Amino acid sequence: MSESSTLKSQTETWIERGQASVMNTYNRFPVALKRGAGCQMWDVDGKRYLDFLSGIAVNSLGHGHEKLVSALNAQMADLMHCSNLYWIPAQIELAELLVKNSPFDKAFFCNSGAEAVESALKLARKYGKTKHNATRTKVIAMTNSFHGRTYGAMTLTGQAKYQADFTPLVPDVIHVPFNDFVALQAAMTPEICAIILEPIQGEGGIQPADPAYLKQVRTLCDAQDIVLIFDEVQTGIGRTGKLFSFQHAGVQPDVIALAKGLGGGFPIGAMLAVDKVAAAFQPGDHASTFGGNPMACTAGKIVLEALLQDGLLSHAAEMGTYLQMRLQELQQQFPAIQNVRGLGLMQGIELNQPVADIVKECLENGLLLVGAGANVIRFVPPLTVGKVEIDEALQILSNLLRRR
Repeated sequence: MSESSTLKSQTETWIERGQASVMNTYNRFPVALKRGAGCQMWDVDGKRYLDFLSGIAVNSLGHGHEKLVSALNAQMADLMHCSNLYWIPAQIELAELLVKNSPFDKAFFCNSGAEAVESALKLARKYGKTKHNATRTKVIAMTNSFHGRTYGAMTLTGQAKYQADFTPLVPDVIHVPFNDFVALQAAMTPEICAIILEPIQGEGGIQPADPAYLKQVRTLCDAQDIVLIFDEVQTGIGRTGKLFSFQHAGVQPDVIALAKGLGGGFPIGAMLAVDKVAAAFQPGDHASTFGGNPMACTAGKIVLEALLQDGLLSHAAEMGTYLQMRLQELQQQFPAIQNVRGLGLMQGIELNQPVADIVKECLENGLLLVGAGANVIRFVPPLTVGKVEIDEALQILSNLLRRR
């Protein structure tokens, strides 16, 4: 054996170092990614990948977006962190943008989607107790949902596989089947303070809510003064071709949880609420040391400006339509594809077989994808993706399906 054949690649070296020092909480792909540009990424050995994962719907502006990089560099030179004991101009500007372009009145900033969901859970329970009585503490969530890994968010998640080893869970959470209004009505009691759902279940297999169902839920919440919470951590901020996914159905929640694409790659979460519900929170009820820091809020401003002022929202809608059309064409070619579903640039294809090996083969051929449940492949590219990248990605997938 030659000396060169025994040398480890940079990827192998980084994996060994990671396995020795990083906690084992992910089944990681054997790739160490180093840099990105637009919809492309490169690993430490220089191999190119087409990114249709975007950090799981996070890198909304793609990689290395010039305005985002420039704004973060400038903000970093001015001020990276400031306590929420003081007013933070970038935070106020981002809150104004979100409120101006939504039906909500107030914003609370945090660092992640799970934190945004936890904030919404606390706000709903506080509202229920103060507006009604101390027994209004129960929350209805949906089966097959996913809301995060912290205890409250994990309890709301309607998938036992995420909860099995971590019981006991947070009390007073009830799960009912998604898109089943009869089951929801049957679960109603005077103790219900909130209903939470995803307009499109992401980890649950890219399952959209029926618009008629959402309207029924909204009417029910209005009649009983129940807080309606939409978890748009993955579906929000342009991902479905509109700023918020609920706009497709014309149904407005009282509270919304946002994160992922809001910072374009910089960690930020947000919980927005209408005044009636937001007023339940008083100083000391909730807080976040790093939430709404100048860096994160600067990133959020750049993302929203790109969506609302630079035409990215209409581009995402156009590319979402094109991606779905191309996926439907694949469905006609390959009987293994049972269904194509989603909105905008959040699409999924359901196969008649597990998709883990297909996702792995796509990786080996330079395409980054991820599953959404055992039999669904998820497509969540940067919102800046173009037809050329979509065609290239689906050609890679098509070639692999043809060989199976």
